[in-house]
Amino acid sequence: MVDQVILGGVIASLLGVVLLHHIRRRKVKGASSMGIIQGNECLESSQNEMLSGSEIATTSTDIIIVGAGVAGSALAYTLGKEGRRVRVIERDLSEPDRIVGELLQPGGYLKLIELGLDDCVKQIDSQQVFGYALYKDGKNTRLSYPLEGFRSDVSGRGFHYGRFIQKMREKAASLPNVSLEQGTVTSLIEEKGTIKGVTYKTNDGQELRANAPLTVVCDGCFSNLRRSLCNPKVDIPSCFVGLVLENCDLPYLNHGHVILADPSPILFYPISSNEIRCLVDVPGQKVPSIPNGDMAQYLKSVVAPQIPPELYTSFISAIDKGNIRTMHNRSMPAAPYPTPGALLMGDAFNMRHPLTGGGMTVALSDVVVLRDLLRPLRDLHDASALCRYLESFYTLRKPVASTINTLAGALYKVFCASPDPARKEMRQACFDYLSLGGVFSNGPIALLSGLNPRPLSLVLHFFAVAIFGVGRLLLPFPSLNRVWIGARLISVCAHLYTPFLVTSTRNYSFFYLI
Repeated sequence: MVDQVILGGVIASLLGVVLLHHIRRRKVKGASSMGIIQGNECLESSQNEMLSGSEIATTSTDIIIVGAGVAGSALAYTLGKEGRRVRVIERDLSEPDRIVGELLQPGGYLKLIELGLDDCVKQIDSQQVFGYALYKDGKNTRLSYPLEGFRSDVSGRGFHYGRFIQKMREKAASLPNVSLEQGTVTSLIEEKGTIKGVTYKTNDGQELRANAPLTVVCDGCFSNLRRSLCNPKVDIPSCFVGLVLENCDLPYLNHGHVILADPSPILFYPISSNEIRCLVDVPGQKVPSIPNGDMAQYLKSVVAPQIPPELYTSFISAIDKGNIRTMHNRSMPAAPYPTPGALLMGDAFNMRHPLTGGGMTVALSDVVVLRDLLRPLRDLHDASALCRYLESFYTLRKPVASTINTLAGALYKVFCASPDPARKEMRQACFDYLSLGGVFSNGPIALLSGLNPRPLSLVLHFFAVAIFGVGRLLLPFPSLNRVWIGARLISVCAHLYTPFLVTSTRNYSFFYLI
């Protein structure tokens, strides 16, 4: 009898332990699930729990942003301020180090102000830029931004790209409903033609999934996702060779400098209180080798003789220091596939030659357009309706984007040296036209700076330069050869403008551009 009681007690104890362990496991699992919801997580790595992970993502995240560059960071902060729950996934959250994206035009700075991000250029040793100095064949002219009527801090800004980006990311992450995490997005999640989110890998190789009713892809010029959302036709007209000149002054302080050199332009602008960025454009996709010394030899023998005397010594010192970097210049027109649940932005969507420094201005302008479009939409879950609504984004962005893009491509072609007499005349006419000052320089500089990116103004100044060039050829005494060159000059101008005319009038009346 005693043995039976003891045996019953042992069995009861064992059952109690098993039951207690089972209860504890359920509590831990329940607490973990609650932590996922409270922590605004929307991810599940288990295939069996993928459905619940999707449901959590749908309710906890409004917008996924792929990439935390200029467009991604600005968009995250802007939509976060609007009350959206935003998740940003960036491949590398460490400070980037690039030789482009270091000059923000005044028009872009105005967009920063509008978005509440103007403090991101502070405390990074950024330098104000008030215009350009243009050099050709030993002559130079100063072209000031038309800043009359704007507040005193409005100007261009030169800075280290990485410092600016980190400020933007910090600003976005300061909002409680915006989360930034590091991961490499590998694909978009598509269900019945609608993008539902993304799959991505963490640093430790774990593959996860994030879901949201809207995914904005802005992962830069090397985007591996754009092919799903657009028809990418990337052109690489040239390469930039980057140097940093230290402890020297530009001939015109607080101005960018453009040298119309042979074979193509050379740029200088300040990026800190004691550093000047130099970008040497090299046409084509191949550049002289840096490791074997060919690049240093090219810079000293071909480029250095065309540098302003005030910068020559510092330029040679920068070459000897050896920190020479290169980057391909890419151009890609915007050719999106309207896709429910997804949108392209930034360099993943649209690129132009960086000669005029207009990329950040276009990206920030696009952020403003998208913010204004999304404002009245509180529910983003109707994918087809949202897609139809956001198609207007591609139309509304065109006046600014097309103007800046066309100007960048046209100026690069005009500023490059050419054996063609018509192209030579166009180059000289452009320099002389800008040197006239007044409305002849203010109009083009207002276009370039993004202060007044009006398509009609671009058209008028383009053909004004051509007519100015023809007039110089025909006066005082025309000849058959000069008449022929003049006719070809007009043809060159029309050829440069045609792509803009086609892309700008494809979806709406030309009168909208005025």
